Amino acid sequence: MAENLDFLFYPKSVAVIGASNVPGKIGNAIMRSITLRFDGKVYPVNVKGGEIEVNGKKFTVYRSVKEIPDEVDVAVIAVPAKFVPDVIDECGEKGVKATVVISAGFKEAGRADLEEELVKRAKKWGIRVVGPNCLGVTNLENGFDCNFNPPERQARPPFGKVAFMSQSGAFGAAILDWAASHKIGMSKFISLGNMADLDESDFMAYLGDDPKTGVITGYIEGVKDGRKFFNTAKEVTLKKPVVILKSGRTEAGAKAAASHTGSLAGSYRIYQAAFEQAGVLEARSMRQLFNYAKALAMQAPAKGNRVAIVTNGGGAGVMMSDGLLEKGMKLAELSEETNEKFRKAITEGKLPHHMSYKNPIDIIGDAPSSRYEVAMRYALEDENVDVLVVIALFQSPALDEGIVEAMERMKVYGKPIVFVAPGGAYSHKMARNIELKGVPVYETVEDGVDAVYALVKYGEWLRENGKL
Repeated sequence: MAENLDFLFYPKSVAVIGASNVPGKIGNAIMRSITLRFDGKVYPVNVKGGEIEVNGKKFTVYRSVKEIPDEVDVAVIAVPAKFVPDVIDECGEKGVKATVVISAGFKEAGRADLEEELVKRAKKWGIRVVGPNCLGVTNLENGFDCNFNPPERQARPPFGKVAFMSQSGAFGAAILDWAASHKIGMSKFISLGNMADLDESDFMAYLGDDPKTGVITGYIEGVKDGRKFFNTAKEVTLKKPVVILKSGRTEAGAKAAASHTGSLAGSYRIYQAAFEQAGVLEARSMRQLFNYAKALAMQAPAKGNRVAIVTNGGGAGVMMSDGLLEKGMKLAELSEETNEKFRKAITEGKLPHHMSYKNPIDIIGDAPSSRYEVAMRYALEDENVDVLVVIALFQSPALDEGIVEAMERMKVYGKPIVFVAPGGAYSHKMARNIELKGVPVYETVEDGVDAVYALVKYGEWLRENGKL
């Protein structure tokens, strides 16, 4: 049974312990982030007292969390490591439910004893702990954001369906920035840090039940408890997809992971087998992680591995065919009924006689959106087609903006669609418009192959378990 961690992500009041008036200090950066969009109460705490002004708002600084006159749900702690256990005791006396410990200098710095003390004190009070040695957590829905990277350096993505947890704060920050620039909507971000208390499995279980999250993604170096992770993942992947980028795949990488967050990376082959058996999709790069996540957030899983391709560029269709076959998918064999539809449309002049309707369906370079629509409909109506890939080279002056509305009309067939639009500014503009209609668009053929693979692979997992 997943623990409901709503008290952590939806607090009514937050204390920032180690808050600072000095720009550039972590305690100041957290105050800036947390007061930007969060409409709950924020209480800065610093032994020096005084006042803090951030984002045009003035706050009284309390000398201790115990001095705050109201209840406090979450405390964000950014004080030197040696003081953290005592601060946890003060939070316990105050009735704080969760702490996010930003402070470093624990297990990762050879101070496992200090980390154990932190956990012991937190357990005594029943406080749940994120971190230590973490970047913070961000809920894009309500603006609760204790990530200490300033928005002008690290953008926040729009609210959406993808949740991301990361054992590396810096990598997590880069992912948030990247997702923002690619307009990929996120629900929640968790920097796991050393996972002294709450670990990747606890968050995966919570996100599995979170109605605002459609896809769970993560960067991990090593899991805290292998059996717990496996059992949790096996349960959660039947509800929603889980995509993990695992580093420490080599011996040298595993050693680097141990010195980074004090995690034991373990044998990569064991992880691979566990992912496969638990239905976790493994990404091999940051880009692939989001290629998978975007497709799974925007499209239903595929009911099979038979793919049809509609393209206005023959070369791109051949490249897509190669990529799909190399990843274990099949090019759909169009039925005789579909072939007859194409022949008839060519005879009637709806389609050009020099096009090819043997999958990949090459509607050639002078194709307007109306020609795309005919070819897409015929492909989607074919029972031998499980997934449709649409490749559009927008460099062709013939391809008009009607393609955007045409893509929306294709949703009536209920089959997953992946759109590929290589190119520059105009292609990007069209891609954004198509994505607003709920169809994921990719910049390269290779990215599109990733997207189809994720939809097919996750569909296979659900079918094997009687869920599709």
